[in-house]
Amino acid sequence: MKVSSVTRPLGIAFLVASLDRSLSRLSANQPPAVEVERLRWFWLDGLFSTISVSFYASFVTLFALAYGANNTEIGRLTAVASLCGLAALLPGAQAIKLMGGRRKTVVVLFGGIISRIALLAWVVLPLLVHDASTAIAVIIAVNAVITFANNFANPAWTAIVADIVPREIRGRFFSHRNFAVNLPALLIVPLAGLLIQAANKPGAPLAGYQLVFLLAFATGIVATLAFARIDDPLPASQARQPLQLGELVRTIRSAPGFLALVACTLIWSLGVQIVAPFLNVYLVNDLGATTAMVGWITAASSLAALLTARWLGRWVDRRGNIWVQAVFSFIIPIIPLAWMVARAPWQVGLINAMAGILWTGYGLASFNLLLDVAPEKARAEANALFQLVVAGSATVAPIVGGHLADAMGYRPVFILSAVIRLLGALAFLWLVARPAAQRTRQEAGH
Repeated sequence: MKVSSVTRPLGIAFLVASLDRSLSRLSANQPPAVEVERLRWFWLDGLFSTISVSFYASFVTLFALAYGANNTEIGRLTAVASLCGLAALLPGAQAIKLMGGRRKTVVVLFGGIISRIALLAWVVLPLLVHDASTAIAVIIAVNAVITFANNFANPAWTAIVADIVPREIRGRFFSHRNFAVNLPALLIVPLAGLLIQAANKPGAPLAGYQLVFLLAFATGIVATLAFARIDDPLPASQARQPLQLGELVRTIRSAPGFLALVACTLIWSLGVQIVAPFLNVYLVNDLGATTAMVGWITAASSLAALLTARWLGRWVDRRGNIWVQAVFSFIIPIIPLAWMVARAPWQVGLINAMAGILWTGYGLASFNLLLDVAPEKARAEANALFQLVVAGSATVAPIVGGHLADAMGYRPVFILSAVIRLLGALAFLWLVARPAAQRTRQEAGH
């Protein structure tokens, strides 16, 4: 297959052609060049987006901690962002119509430009604000803006992804993409931790954070440029009008398994989010890790995911999304219990390696399952509802977790997280896996 552009330098053209051939081999039949090109730009968007996120995501709570934030404020950092993300989802689903059906415009403007420009506010924060409480409030506000913009873009992004990635290769494609995006994460997160530790000086104690936030902005813009090159397979002229409320409710209720998946996800997300914002805080405050150690420990998860992503993708395609998600749902509750018994940062590195494998498999199956069960006529709205539940749980759970951690310490929070995750796994088995198996038997009987 020929590379569409003849103006690229030879080295870049060779790399692009190699990537296109690799993506073509994911399908049993030779896909059209335009489909491969869409997958290529989506793949590159994922690569640079992950580099951007790797520079800052693990260190936002530590940035707030450097200003003296307590557990309640750390919980508020996540909760306020989740509340803003929750408020963005339904308007995001409707924004496609307001922008004349141009789904890509919604993604590029909000998820690509606004969310990344907001990172610059953290870069200039130490230069403009010197009061610690005000600075913590600004960190919380900027984090909320980033989450709002990303969630506003999410329904349009999901609708585009469902159209550009063929159903029969989703497991292989996303494992292929995850392999690529975990490779830089393996290097970037430790690098970011080292940069923070090296650049922070007595005269400029936050310079390292400013540096990594600036690098996150630069690489994020590259990701935005890549996504902007995607040829949306659904032209704006063919974009459907939003369904009326009554028809929308009927459409969503008629989709087998979707509402059950939403209910299970609510329970599951509560269990995850009640402890997630405090893991790096616990790592630094209770286990004595430095920012560089946080980077290396986070990289352990990326390394494990990198080594197993291809196999997990094939496994998801072979065994099915429901089966894989059910299995991992019963194993993942072990993770917070393992954190509870860790006594040194290196032990958390081993735990993160195990978590990297488990969350990679779970994430592949979960995302593919959402694309499968969401009604095609209302995919953007259904995804908005799904993300609304996730954001709602992430609004409530961190506040509860922060108060519990301040009042009782971290270990009761770890136990509660494991118990709620296990309840979510049982709900998934009963509400999603069991009815799906019954439908399969009924269809086989006919």
